[in-house]
Amino acid sequence: MKIKQDLIIYLFGLLVFLASCDTTPKSGFTYAEPETKGYSSQKLELLKEHLEKSGSSSMMIMVDGAIIFEWGETSKKHTIHSIRKALLNSLVGIAIEQGKIDTSLTLKQLGINDIEPKLSENEQQAKIIDLLKSRSGIYHDAAAVSEAMLRSKPKRNSFAPGEHYYYNNWDFNTMGAILEMQTGKSIYDLFNEEIAIPLGMKDYKGKYFTYTDGESSEDLNFTDEDGFYQYEKTKSKYPAYHFRMSAHDLMLYGQLYLNYGSWDGNQIVPKEWIDVSTKPYSNLQNFVKRGILWSVIVSKDDTKRNSFFHTGAGMHCLGVYPNFDMIYVHRVDTENKSNYNEGDFFKMLDLLFDSKIKK
Repeated sequence: MKIKQDLIIYLFGLLVFLASCDTTPKSGFTYAEPETKGYSSQKLELLKEHLEKSGSSSMMIMVDGAIIFEWGETSKKHTIHSIRKALLNSLVGIAIEQGKIDTSLTLKQLGINDIEPKLSENEQQAKIIDLLKSRSGIYHDAAAVSEAMLRSKPKRNSFAPGEHYYYNNWDFNTMGAILEMQTGKSIYDLFNEEIAIPLGMKDYKGKYFTYTDGESSEDLNFTDEDGFYQYEKTKSKYPAYHFRMSAHDLMLYGQLYLNYGSWDGNQIVPKEWIDVSTKPYSNLQNFVKRGILWSVIVSKDDTKRNSFFHTGAGMHCLGVYPNFDMIYVHRVDTENKSNYNEGDFFKMLDLLFDSKIKK
């Protein structure tokens, strides 16, 4: 009897010891001291001070598979704005591999059109790949278009499909609709099944709702939704599909892409698709190019992968830097009237990259 009691006590003590040695908390991430990954704790403290003053809501930095910096409400969900397009990238890549999407098909072949003024014969020759590259040549009105996007919007039929790059919500919104049409599932259910559950996202559950013309996402009283369709039916039949995510779950998504689409021994997103998506197809400004649903920073070394990122209104950002084995997520709570400014975002980046210890 005493041997059995001693064994129970020993096993309990062993479990306590192992728990104390575990570097992976309940969040699922491994954590490390910055210096062990080549970054300065002291300089990251300056980053923290800047985030507090500038009005960020959260930020996380992962290097070499471990979190070296975590600040703010990293489990709080709020709208990610245009980063939604980077989330679409994975679902499209998976659907292509499954044979559900053929990027060579034209809109005419798919039976895609819109409200008056309907698509011209020329516009209907745009292919799925043109939408993915935001080079469709279709300048129909669309949901969730900002004033800045409207200012640079070309006139209808001024460019042929594939000829000109324009950051075009019509392309992105319609691509989401095509994905749903070809798979028979909502974009939120697809993301939950194909990405959130396999990655073990703790905050995203796939709950969504719909709202229509005249409402602003800034005026909505969100509870625990993970996304919402925004219809502006006087502009287009296709809604914008917004996602609400935490910094924690966005970091997992970035880690999936840094891992070349592999997770726990399973290839979630095709590696070849990630390579294709992070090649440059259009020039943006300076060293930044546009890939497929990602912005791309071309590596100077042809043997290394390009870095890629996506920003969202209010200066949200998910950045993946394979050459540094680094990912960062920066969040701003734009659902609560944030006044965060662009200058503070670029200062944040300066502080981040300056925290790397020089050799």
